[in-house]
Amino acid sequence: MTIGQSMLLEFDQEMQNTRKALERCPDEKWNWKPHDKSGTVGWLAIHVATMVGWLPMTINTEELDYAPVGGPAFELPKIANRKELLAEFDKNVAESRAALSKVSDAEMMKNWKLLAGGQEIFTMPRAACIRGMVMNHLIHHRAQLTVYYRLLGIPVPGLYGPSADEGQDTSAGAAAAN
Repeated sequence: MTIGQSMLLEFDQEMQNTRKALERCPDEKWNWKPHDKSGTVGWLAIHVATMVGWLPMTINTEELDYAPVGGPAFELPKIANRKELLAEFDKNVAESRAALSKVSDAEMMKNWKLLAGGQEIFTMPRAACIRGMVMNHLIHHRAQLTVYYRLLGIPVPGLYGPSADEGQDTSAGAAAAN
C-alpha cells in the first residue's frame, strides 16, 4: 500500500463529512457574514469546496505562486449557490481521490513549494503538504462554516458523532464534544 492509498480511508471520511456540511449552505444567506473582518457564508463554503482541489495540484506540480509578480493572483471560482457548490466539490473530490490512489511514494516524498509574489512561504514533502495545507486546513475552515451555521440557526451536522442538533444526548459532555 502506498502513502496515498493509506490516506484514502481518512480522505473518504473527511470528504463525506465535508459534503454533509456543504449540503446545509443556505442560498438565502450566501452573502451573510458574522463580522466585517469575516468572509461571507458563500465565500467560506467555496473555499472549503475548492480546497480539496489543491490535492491533485500539489501532486502534479512542484510549486504554486498564488500572487505572482506581474501575473494574476489566485481567485476562487465564481459559484453562486449550493447546487453549483456541491457540483464543484464533487468534481474536486473525484479528481483528488484518483490522484491519491495512484501517486507513488517517491512522488509523495518530493518537496513542494508555496510562494507569494515570488517569496517562499514554505517547502515541504507533498505528503506533509497534503496532510497540513489541504486536509487540516479544509477541516479548520469546515469547522468555521459550522460556527456560521450555529449563528444562523442552521442545524449543525454531526461530523464525528452526533451533534447537539442531531444527537439524542444533550448532557454537558455531549455538548462539549460539539
